[in-house]
Amino acid sequence: MKSNKFLHITHFVFILFLSVSCLKEEEYPIVPEIKYEEFLSLVNRETGIVEQGVLKFSFKDGDGDIGLEQYEQEPPYDYNLFITLYEIQNGDSVEIDPPLTLNQRIPILTPDGNDKSIRGEIEDTLIIYDPSSAFDTIYLELYILDRALNQSNTISTPLLLRKFDL
Repeated sequence: MKSNKFLHITHFVFILFLSVSCLKEEEYPIVPEIKYEEFLSLVNRETGIVEQGVLKFSFKDGDGDIGLEQYEQEPPYDYNLFITLYEIQNGDSVEIDPPLTLNQRIPILTPDGNDKSIRGEIEDTLIIYDPSSAFDTIYLELYILDRALNQSNTISTPLLLRKFDL
């Protein structure tokens, strides 16, 4: 009975070993790639104004060199997530310089170990309200830079409303 149980465990371990050894490490290009996932508008219930929103995008990078150290503050390592705000003004797309920069800092994401390929999702809360604007439709374009200063593709959000009738 004991040898039969040992045999089953040995087979299980052997099959598990074969399964794991057949898994192929995912390989990504060393230039980061990003993909838009969603934008969650945060509406002020009293005013109906979208003052903030949560931007969510996914990323993958073959050498995992995404992120900045906290002490790095000087260009080109001051920001690594670059966001541009556009308004739709009378049917035209116009780049807006918001009062606060939308550019952000992604912290170091490089994994430990030999395989540096990474993928994941990033969420960032942004202030998108501009009280001086008479226009209510916007969109964002963004890209990231890795530590080697490789620029990812540029992605856009769909059109977003900054004001809702409550």
